[in-house]
Amino acid sequence: MDPSDGTVRNGSRFNALILLRLDEAALKPTTRTRAADGVLAYTAICTHEGCDVDEWIAGRLVLSCACHASEFDPKDAAKVLDGPAPRALPALPLKIADGILVVARPFTSRVGFEQG
Repeated sequence: MDPSDGTVRNGSRFNALILLRLDEAALKPTTRTRAADGVLAYTAICTHEGCDVDEWIAGRLVLSCACHASEFDPKDAAKVLDGPAPRALPALPLKIADGILVVARPFTSRVGFEQG
């Protein structure tokens, strides 16, 4: 929801999230501050050309975009590991409030891709 006017944009693909739970001990310090009991949220929009980040490489604990093979490390602020993506996936910081997972702050950077 847009905090300035209350507009709900639930139909936008820019609201698509990747939620995952990882061992907190494996998270880099910056990433740990954005997690709630090891649960992380990242945009599902690749920062390269806006395709969906739709693959999980379980053996390496890596997120991947099938369109152009960009890979992101969710343990380290979703930084780019490989491929043409120019920047990390924006994170949506989370917290636990009264036993419920909630959004703690806005996305860490602009959601979307680089338009050339």
